[in-house]
Amino acid sequence: MLQHAFKEWAIICRALAEGRQAVILRKGGVAEVGNVFQPDHSRFWLYPTFAHQQEQGVKPAGETLLRAAGQDKPGQGLVRFTHFVEVPGVYQVGNLDDALALDALHLWTPATVRQRFEYRQPGLYVLPARVWRAAQAFELIETPAYAGCKSWVELEQGLPTEGATPVLDDVAFREVVRQIEAILNPTALA
Repeated sequence: MLQHAFKEWAIICRALAEGRQAVILRKGGVAEVGNVFQPDHSRFWLYPTFAHQQEQGVKPAGETLLRAAGQDKPGQGLVRFTHFVEVPGVYQVGNLDDALALDALHLWTPATVRQRFEYRQPGLYVLPARVWRAAQAFELIETPAYAGCKSWVELEQGLPTEGATPVLDDVAFREVVRQIEAILNPTALA
């Protein structure tokens, strides 16, 4: 059972679900312990959100994913969970050129990466995302507790993960992590 969910643009959730992307780029929050970003959970459901999603924030190659995400949007007041993520580590990027060098690994435009990097204090966090397709989709009522501009949501009930299949096999996911490390030459934070 998995009870936590992570809000992300619906198009990015779709890219993760289709294996077109296996990284999440995130800006640290206001009050991280020790000034180090850590995901609240290393396993979580992807919570597709259309709030703050910007069509111009993704590359033209993502246009079909954008349309597909919109067509798959559940009915008003519902949220659909179909994929969950395991995050094996977090990488801190303190150089904009390094952040921009990750371009082949995601669908955000360079302008979006730059905007996220420069928000508040320069820097960005990279989360390799091992994505799993659930054996079944779950639709939950989108309660007021889930609303708002927050990254993490605790679901009212845990959802089963048994029978899930990885979107990328072990070899393909290891290659994504190798590419991240080759580009950033980072030290994993987690």
